[in-house]
Amino acid sequence: MRAAARRQRKRLGRRGTFLLFMGAGKMCFGASFIFDPPARTGGFALLERFAPLHCWAWVWIVCGAAAFCSAWVRFGRDGWGFVAASIPPALWAWAYGWVGLTGDYSRGLFLWAWYITSHCGVIWCASRVPPDAGSPGHLGQATEGRSG
Repeated sequence: MRAAARRQRKRLGRRGTFLLFMGAGKMCFGASFIFDPPARTGGFALLERFAPLHCWAWVWIVCGAAAFCSAWVRFGRDGWGFVAASIPPALWAWAYGWVGLTGDYSRGLFLWAWYITSHCGVIWCASRVPPDAGSPGHLGQATEGRSG
């Protein structure tokens, strides 16, 4: 069992592990909107002008599943997983930013900043990590492969 876990961890690498957890988290977050929908305030009101909340929940679930499945794809082809992981928080950020700017929801700009930094920003940073980053032979190298 341990050998199988080590093989999977090696096969996934850092990027795959990130996509695995990010995808699982997004699927769970989307499921929470289906099984226990929150009160319709702020950005939700804007989003619901375009589609009901359960449709937005499925956006989180489908994009999370795409990120999850991309965890096992080779470096260079896993980029779509990072794009998929970015779509739902970018949509949420847009909705909260808009209602914050229009004054309809005073917390909107704070939530916009939170989604942009702790979701989209983290996903973007993780997408820039090469598969062998942190290995002893590559210490000091930047993402683009230049000397550090």
